[in-house]
Amino acid sequence: MSLSRRTLLHGVGATVASLGLPHAALSAAPIVFGYTGVTDFASVFVAASEGFFRRRKLEVELRLIPLNPTIPAALQSGSLHIGGPTASVFLQAVNGGLDLVVVSGGAVTAKEITHAGLVARAGSGIHNAADCVGKKIGVPGLDAFLHITFRAWLTQHGVDHRRVQFVEAAFPLHADLLRGGSIDAVLTGEPVIGRIIDHNVGYVASYYLTFMPDNRPTVLHAAHRQWVQQNPEAMRAFREAVHEGAHFARQPQHDARVRAAMGQFLKIPPEVLARMPIVRPSASIDREQLAYWVDMMQEQKMLKTAPDIDRLIAK
Repeated sequence: MSLSRRTLLHGVGATVASLGLPHAALSAAPIVFGYTGVTDFASVFVAASEGFFRRRKLEVELRLIPLNPTIPAALQSGSLHIGGPTASVFLQAVNGGLDLVVVSGGAVTAKEITHAGLVARAGSGIHNAADCVGKKIGVPGLDAFLHITFRAWLTQHGVDHRRVQFVEAAFPLHADLLRGGSIDAVLTGEPVIGRIIDHNVGYVASYYLTFMPDNRPTVLHAAHRQWVQQNPEAMRAFREAVHEGAHFARQPQHDARVRAAMGQFLKIPPEVLARMPIVRPSASIDREQLAYWVDMMQEQKMLKTAPDIDRLIAK
């Protein structure tokens, strides 16, 4: 974690610990949910568009967050009630002292799904791991999912990730940064990949995530522990709605409606939306899934201590 982000998280934690979360931020309705601009939140998009939240008398406001690593601090401060950090961002925030728990799972890895990868600028000459040495690569969150998995992929191919320069860049900026030549490649996902290719700005150098085992969480739905304790019924209702959304999204006969839900919240052009792969979400989360990320992060020396995983999943 960078010094600035660590300082921010500890500062927010100290403020909350001394003052307590504001009561308004802990109310059950409306629930403010923070997501980033990727398809991994399909189960939440579907739950909102198909009325699964309303059926449970929940009012949920979906709020787009530009950078994933800012979500934990927003949960701690109360500006978000539930949010979708990647597993690595969540675990590092907890390791830094934030009292967060997982409410439900989001999307999971699957080798047949190629919705994210290394996208290189046209003319960059990047085609494999070795070509990344000395290059500047944009990531939608330092130490977030795409970043740490890419470092693991580089290591697997014998490349020292410290020889690659990583810069933080929000998803909506990826195409423009490549077009302008200020970076050589980005780690990105759909719908951004489709837009980059459609405008001949870049190409997919590698769908590198296929090196990962199946059923590992890409994003989590997390909340502050105090919010969960004060709103257990709302938390359980949210979890049930997301489970229903995930089940709905896994049925091929619902593909058109799932795409429509993603288009509504991600503002995807129809021509990109039509050919975009659908991430099959799984709202379940267990100890083994989190332990996978703990192991990877410890290998990269990202955690000071091993977390108590059993305390991190809301009951």
